[in-house]
Amino acid sequence: MSSTLFQVAPLDHRHDRTGFHSGSEPLDRYFRDHVMQDIRRRVTACFVALTGEQWIAGFYTLASASVLLSDLPASLSRKLPRYPSVPAIRLGRLAVDQHFKGQGLGGALLADALERALRSEIAAYALVVDAKDESAAAFYQHHGFIRLPDQALKLFLPLATARGVAQRI
Repeated sequence: MSSTLFQVAPLDHRHDRTGFHSGSEPLDRYFRDHVMQDIRRRVTACFVALTGEQWIAGFYTLASASVLLSDLPASLSRKLPRYPSVPAIRLGRLAVDQHFKGQGLGGALLADALERALRSEIAAYALVVDAKDESAAAFYQHHGFIRLPDQALKLFLPLATARGVAQRI
């Protein structure tokens, strides 16, 4: 990462979202127009990477989720209780402002999300993500995520292995 230091904090109404541009219009529109409503409704939590000047350099969202036991690879699902699904945490969206791309901020945000998932007092088996495209899926695979069989853009990382991944990022 560059010498720019970032502080990661929960998004609140004081943060100016209007100048954030990731290059993905759906992500930018969600962040600009909808994320605060989702936070108020308690359907997501959003965390932002802030520069020293309090500019938003990146963000990610976390929410509760579940994964069908039948969707997991058989080698893992046979080691789990026979419930229809297992609890998970969804990394819903992750984006970096165009001015900060290529500095390792995406990986740093992912590591922060993993650390938050690991610190949670609510049990979860995995961190799951629906990658928006093949490039995003490759990013998550590079960081240890596993593709779900028959769902190429849905990936997961068992939290039992996440501490080592977060430390390597």
